[in-house]
Amino acid sequence: MGITVDELTVADEPKAWTAIGFAVHGRTCTIGDVRVHLAGVNPEGDGLIGWSLRGIGTTDLDGLSTAISEREPPEERPTHPNGVTAVDHVVAVSPAFERTITRLETAGLDLRRIREEPTPAGAPRQAFFRLGATILEVVEEPAQAVGCDRPAFFWGVALIAPELDQTVARFGDRVSEVRPAVQPGRRIATLRRSAGLSLPVALMTPADRTPCR
Repeated sequence: MGITVDELTVADEPKAWTAIGFAVHGRTCTIGDVRVHLAGVNPEGDGLIGWSLRGIGTTDLDGLSTAISEREPPEERPTHPNGVTAVDHVVAVSPAFERTITRLETAGLDLRRIREEPTPAGAPRQAFFRLGATILEVVEEPAQAVGCDRPAFFWGVALIAPELDQTVARFGDRVSEVRPAVQPGRRIATLRRSAGLSLPVALMTPADRTPCR
């Protein structure tokens, strides 16, 4: 199966996720085949603070806090009242793009492509690694950023909401307007700070997996 994502660790309290329509059991919110561990407020940082991966033999991922997991994927996949069904991709930022890509490939991650076009936020390039059903998107830090000897770090996540308009309507003013995504044919909206989560979260329509004919 290659390397896959078992769990994301987020420095949020469970009540913050329950309040916006996620089904949470204890400190775990299972989204598709990915567990999200809600670790609570962390004095050393907030947002997405780590993950665990199956099928990997090293935790040296250029600063991305990583644990090795041997757990099977979750058998039960709860239905979330807000309509979210899966994790589309995890976003990390690198101040040293080539260095990070080299470290990740050396660790066995499957590099699918590099996009040589700037994002709307000004990131010059993005690299995409396939981790089972989930993508790791590594974004190059804009050129004006300093400190290229710094390690890579996690940024946020994009979640799939098949009925995006209904999901956005549920969130009300806690989410942006729906707009076209960078990926052709997809649409996206982003949660605002008023949603109460400590990490950036995007909501997206599913990718078109229809094979080309």
